[in-house]
Amino acid sequence: MSHENVRSSDLIGSDRVEGTAVYGSDGDKIGTVESVLIEKRSGQARDVEISVGSFLGMGGELHSLPWEKFDYNTDLGGYQLDVTEDQLKGAPTYKESERDTAYDRDYQTRSYDYWAVTPYW
Repeated sequence: MSHENVRSSDLIGSDRVEGTAVYGSDGDKIGTVESVLIEKRSGQARDVEISVGSFLGMGGELHSLPWEKFDYNTDLGGYQLDVTEDQLKGAPTYKESERDTAYDRDYQTRSYDYWAVTPYW
């Protein structure tokens, strides 16, 4: 498949999502996609882990948000959330050394409750 066919496809490889900028509702960059969490059985993307406030991949905090909160904005060339940076700062978070937290059902429940999204489970 040619490069142009890949770019015009509705599908995207996970390696192309990781590192993509994340913008707030005001259009300002607030983070970067670290990973997409996929439900094993259905194969559906369920959560997106983003890094906020890091410099060269160091420091900052991680958030795992429901996939439903993300829209790809072609004008910005990244994913746009329908939330503000302040709302994100108040959301459940974890550190790089606690990455398994994204898979913890208690954390997921807090996150889905915070974002008022119906859980997939």
